Amino acid sequence: MSGGIHGLANGYCLMLGGTPKSIEIFEPYARILAPAPERGWLHCGPSGAGHFAKMIHNGIEYGMMQAYAEGLSVLKAKSEFGLDLAAITEMWRHGSVVRSWLLDLIADFLRNEHALETIKPLVADSGEGRWTAIEAVELGVPAPVMSLALMARFASQGQDDYASKLLAMMRASFGGHVAHAAENK
Repeated sequence: MSGGIHGLANGYCLMLGGTPKSIEIFEPYARILAPAPERGWLHCGPSGAGHFAKMIHNGIEYGMMQAYAEGLSVLKAKSEFGLDLAAITEMWRHGSVVRSWLLDLIADFLRNEHALETIKPLVADSGEGRWTAIEAVELGVPAPVMSLALMARFASQGQDDYASKLLAMMRASFGGHVAHAAENK
């Protein structure tokens, strides 16, 4: 099931697995929970197929979220242009190939950009992106975007602090690059 907290008001996307009989039993509930009785739900296949489709859905979500975050970070970094990210994301919502519900959420949030100041730069992974990356490896299917998006989440969790310190030390050692002192906490 996908839709998060907004699913209650807008309907949920339901990816169902099971026997035809089990789906027949669940179908009346799917028609109620989905955005409309005839759309937003699917019998994906046998038991486990629905969960698998949802897992891959979340892996795709990781990659899309990462792309938006990176692109907007690059726009923000080009400070000499004085770009209005709220206006840009609002404009992208209309006619752009990158429009999506995620972009709608970003545009809404950026209207009150100072709210970002209250958010810690930590992005948890709930498991589905990790499972998707593992499944891709096990199947021998290249999935670099989803895998790198998962790694970016790990990086936000401080998982790479030691590696980052080693990288800074190596750059200082071989190239004379500045290694910045750690902040006192």
